[in-house]
Amino acid sequence: MVNRDSRLAVRGEARLEVDPEIARIGITVAARGTDRRTALDDLTRRNATVIDLVKSYGEAVERLETGGFSITPELTKHGRGERVHRYHGRVNVTAELTDFTALGELTTRLADLDLTRVDGPWWALRPDSPVHRKARQQAVHEAVQRAREYAEALGTTLAALVELADIGAENAQTYGAPQSRMRSRAFVAGAVEDTDAAPLDLEPQRQTVYAQVNARFTMAPPSL
Repeated sequence: MVNRDSRLAVRGEARLEVDPEIARIGITVAARGTDRRTALDDLTRRNATVIDLVKSYGEAVERLETGGFSITPELTKHGRGERVHRYHGRVNVTAELTDFTALGELTTRLADLDLTRVDGPWWALRPDSPVHRKARQQAVHEAVQRAREYAEALGTTLAALVELADIGAENAQTYGAPQSRMRSRAFVAGAVEDTDAAPLDLEPQRQTVYAQVNARFTMAPPSL
């Protein structure tokens, strides 16, 4: 019969560094006008241009979402009463890409658009990436190996697993600080296409995946 006191508690850990699977960019489209309708029309047109450009990359784009929209009046700072000087419009769009070659070209073309800001990219793994499972399995294997080594040092062997607790296996770099940030400049309408900027060379940021488990075992009574 195994002695109740012959128990062993260990922790297993794993740390993997892998290439990212997706990249997210944030796109802010802006417009302004002396009246609300002009600002809204310009914003609608520019937003459609951005959406069409992103969608033109087909399967390279895994997700495209609009996150927010606003039309805000700007009041005059001088004179009596409150008068609207101009209106400012803004739309926020988020795109996720899996083709990082297309990412560099797309971000450059977006940043070339008038009154368009691009933030990112934020590199990440998918939540269901098999890398997370691999890290968890390695953490369990390490816990078992460590427990066996302790048991061997005592001149005994493991008898049974009593408890296995998952401390957590997560991607520490998910949507972390962007590796680069781009903002558009104002261009003269009708600029010729051969003046387009060369695509950005974006190097994917390696992702670190951690996993930790606590394990408790019983041992055959050691001969001390």
